[in-house]
Formats: sequence, structure tokens, C-alpha cells
Amino acid sequence: MPEPLPGGYQALFESRWPHLTHPHVRALAWLLDAPDLLDPDAPHWQGRIASLGPMSPAIADWLAALQRDPSPLQAALGDKHYSRLGLYAEKLLAFYFAEHGRLYAHGLQVRAGRTDTIGEFDFLLREGEQLVHIEFATKFYLLDNADGFNGLIGPNLADTLGVKMRKIFDKQLSLSQHPAAQALVPQPIVRAQALVKGWLFYPDGVPLMPGISQQHCHGFWMTQAQAAASLTEGDYAIMPRLQWLAPLRLAAGEGMGRASLLEALRGQTSPVMIAALQKNGAWLVEQSRGFVVPDGWREQAAQRRQDGALPA
Repeated sequence: MPEPLPGGYQALFESRWPHLTHPHVRALAWLLDAPDLLDPDAPHWQGRIASLGPMSPAIADWLAALQRDPSPLQAALGDKHYSRLGLYAEKLLAFYFAEHGRLYAHGLQVRAGRTDTIGEFDFLLREGEQLVHIEFATKFYLLDNADGFNGLIGPNLADTLGVKMRKIFDKQLSLSQHPAAQALVPQPIVRAQALVKGWLFYPDGVPLMPGISQQHCHGFWMTQAQAAASLTEGDYAIMPRLQWLAPLRLAAGEGMGRASLLEALRGQTSPVMIAALQKNGAWLVEQSRGFVVPDGWREQAAQRRQDGALPA
């Protein structure tokens, strides 16, 4: 299979968090510690990208305490089965903000009438006597051409990074200016920014793209035919969607070999995320990750652009 791309985040995560084995705690640690997907300092974003900043020793200790007793996090997540990764990530982040006294509101809907919903604040956070609006997104995009942010396309061919950021900037970050929002929230909202975490996937190396953090989490993508021709013997896993955030860790023996992986991928009609695993004591830890897509995926993307479903 392809060599892990330079600067892969997995080894760094494992060196920082070898003691975190609980899946929810690992996912939360990734949200707090992973590099920003977008560069907050890039002129392209005009100061509208938020960052959680470096991890403090106190937060690292708090995560270690959650590993020892994850019951508060479990209670916050509840018994609900999350079908949407974005909602799961939001709930994790809401728990963090609430536990540290910053959360004013999460998922606060703004309505102009009983049935007329204007929008929803992902997060309103306390900043002294004022509030900050944070719009949060966790995204996974594959580079299918070199056409800037619209060349980064969702695995389900439904959107691009360019489309997503225009929606956030043009609509969601302006919500606090609506009279209905101002009537709903008594404190002044002094800033509205987007916090964007995620992974980008490339077919061949990692290009430098203005506006994308140089340290961002990344992986590969390949077609099913390429996977059959290039994957080497080793331990692999097909990654469930709710485990796409943090680097994967499985008990030794829970992975699958190359032949089993290829058999599971055969005939898949949508992209599948896989992880290449490396044995580390009693564990298999993620070494690299990527999407294996149907052989006609790139042609499907081109057709959707031609049809106007995606920007060309």
C-alpha cells in the first residue's frame, strides 16, 4: 500500500495519548488536540476561523481522569445511537465547553415565528460578560482535482469544502445579526467564527493549498482496483463512521488481513474508510488511513459537476 504520507498525525497522537483507550475519550482528545483543518491566520478567511489553541496540561489531566472514569462523558452522550458523525462530535465538544464553564448554549434555534426557523447557533460561548458564536464542522474530503477548495469533495459526492465554507460564511455566521436572534440572546455576541476539524485525503502526495493548515490531518484515497494491486500484507480495519475522528486503536486480534479486507471491499458501491494497523503491545494502532472508492468514483464526481450538482 502507499507509504504513510509525510507528517502523518497518527504517530504523534499515539505518542501523546497512549493511555487513552476509551473510544469516546479518544475522540474527544482528537477534537481538542488535532491540528485545525483550516489555517486561522490565512488571509483567505479574514479572521473568521476559530482555533481551540494548544492543549494545556490541565486539559490533558482532565482527559486522563475521564479515561479512568468515563461515566460523566457517557451520561452527557446518553443512550442515543448517533447516526450522524457531526452530531456526535458536537455533543463531545458541548460536554467539554460545559465542563469548563464556557457553554452558554448549544444548538439554540432562532425562530421568527412558531414555524419559521431562521437558523441555529451551534455554540454560544461565554467570554467574560460577552458571547462568542462558534459554528462547528467536522469534515472529510477527497481531492479529486486541483480546482481549489471545490476540488476537495465529500466521499458521498454531496458537497465540497468550498460549498461548505460559503454556506458557513454567507449564512450561518451572520445569524447573530438577525433581529430574532438579538431578541433571543440578551448578551452581545462580539464575534462569529467557524471551528473546522477533519481529515483530507489525497491520491498522490499532499499538495500545499493556501488556507489549509500545513499540519492538517490527512490520508490517502485509492480505487478498489488500486487497492487490490497495491495493498500489502498486514493488519487492517474498516472504520465505522463514528470512529472516523481519532486514530483507531483495537485490541490485538481484532484486525483483518489483506485478503479479508479485499473481500469485504469487493462490490462496495460507496467509499469505505480503512485503517492500516501496526501492533503495539496488546493493541493494534492506526498507522495510516484512507478511503477505498468504487472504480468509477472519479467519473461519478465529474458527472455530478457536469450536471450542476457540484461546482465545476
